[in-house]
Amino acid sequence: MLRIDALSKTYADGNKALDTLDLTIGAGEIVALVGGSGCGKTTLLRLIAGLDTATSGQIRLDDAVISGPSADVGVIFQEPRLFPWLTIDDNVAFGLSDLSAFEREGLVANALTRVGLSGHGHRWPRELSGGQQQRAAIARALITRPRLLIMDEPFSALDPTTRQSLHRHLLSLWDESRPTVLMVTHDVEEAVSLADRIIVMRPNPGRLHEEFPNLLSRPRDRMGTGFESLSRSILKSLDQSLKPAPQPAARATAGEAAWW
Repeated sequence: MLRIDALSKTYADGNKALDTLDLTIGAGEIVALVGGSGCGKTTLLRLIAGLDTATSGQIRLDDAVISGPSADVGVIFQEPRLFPWLTIDDNVAFGLSDLSAFEREGLVANALTRVGLSGHGHRWPRELSGGQQQRAAIARALITRPRLLIMDEPFSALDPTTRQSLHRHLLSLWDESRPTVLMVTHDVEEAVSLADRIIVMRPNPGRLHEEFPNLLSRPRDRMGTGFESLSRSILKSLDQSLKPAPQPAARATAGEAAWW
């Protein structure tokens, strides 16, 4: 279980990215974060990944406080971020240096097969399509069987057909070991397709605005009325989250009240 308590982040320039955010995600749950620019989605993922430190508050994975990068947390970025000087095999095996060569080879071969890249391990990243590179990045993130997987818009640069294919691959891989998943996306349909719960965030500073449980059974029909209804509700909430909060009316002073 991932537990976030009163998490705040203020940068050196005074920009407050997150303000006392509380969030609990159950073991094996897939949660999607959506929200406009400035709501702190990527900042939150970086804090959970241990790539940055919070100003205040705490992040726990089960009973352990997250204070830095950990093998228990896998990360899939918006770009594949494969090392161009390493083959696909070596990229996927990058986090397995403590294993023997024989163990690494077996795990990598299995991981590439699971993402549809069997036979591509000897190739260089530049020789693969964008969708294939992202498959390799998914294999690299999941090969260590992390308890928590965080994803920062990993499919946003792909065409719709490739994106939906990777959605199916991801859910198939998730179903094998059921890691907890927290993802950021700007695509509401993607969130409804993948997540058990969708959370809308509010900007300036970043905080939770509204959450939507997703009770639709998988695989989810994008043309179904339930899918469309939930998507519309989330879009409406997103629109409301971007509106400035109403300011309280100024209270009249004693002199002003007497004048009126």
